[in-house]
Amino acid sequence: MVSGVDATAGGAQGARPASGALVPLGASDAQGNAAIQNDFAARQKVLDRRTAENNYQYGVAQHNCYDTFFVNHCLGKARDAMRVVQADIRHQQLALDEEQRADNARRRDEQAALQRARDQADAPQRAANEAASAQAFQQKQQQHALDQAQRQAEAPQRAANEQAFQQKQQQHALDQAQRQGAAAQSQRDANQAQYDKKQSDYQSQLEQARREGQQKAQERADKAQKFEQKQADAAKHASDVAARQKQAAEKAQQQQEQQKQQQEQQQQQLKQQQQGQ
Repeated sequence: MVSGVDATAGGAQGARPASGALVPLGASDAQGNAAIQNDFAARQKVLDRRTAENNYQYGVAQHNCYDTFFVNHCLGKARDAMRVVQADIRHQQLALDEEQRADNARRRDEQAALQRARDQADAPQRAANEAASAQAFQQKQQQHALDQAQRQAEAPQRAANEQAFQQKQQQHALDQAQRQGAAAQSQRDANQAQYDKKQSDYQSQLEQARREGQQKAQERADKAQKFEQKQADAAKHASDVAARQKQAAEKAQQQQEQQKQQQEQQQQQLKQQQQGQ
């Protein structure tokens, strides 16, 4: 119920036409129009404030009605009171909208009259401008005709110049192609010579690498032979040392046995001497 009333009040407020932007006439007229617009705005604010207050009062009355015994009767009275105020606001809103429409129509008529006066005042200048434009256009047409006639008269010479230019371009292209062919052949010869030199250098490097490889292989073989000879010499030396050590050990053992026998003989002799005594 409340939302429907608010929508109705808001609709009455939103129905106001917006004033269009108009060209000011004069200082006094502009001040008069400004005063009228200010009056319209002030009256509109009053109506908007009354609408808001009416909606608020209706909402408060609705809330209070739910505390009474006859709720529906109270709500009906509150709604009737709200609608009375709403109808008065609507009546004043329609009157204000009508005044605004009339004022807008008046200002549009004033603008139209001012524009007509300006058009009449500017008519001689516009006519002079149009005449000057027509004369300038005619002069351009005449100059265009002269230029076209001159171009037609110069057409054979331009054709001859164009043909000579084309021949010159063709000869230039032919000369350029010949130069490029000669340069390409020279480059191919240089590339072939460079390739042959690289091949010759490669063969020389390959032969040198082969000789160096053979030399290194011979050096490795010589080193291997020397190493084997050193190994054989070392083995023989080790064998001689072992034989000498063995002989020395056997000789030392023989000497020890001889010494042992001599000691035993001496002991026996000593025993015999002691027994003889």
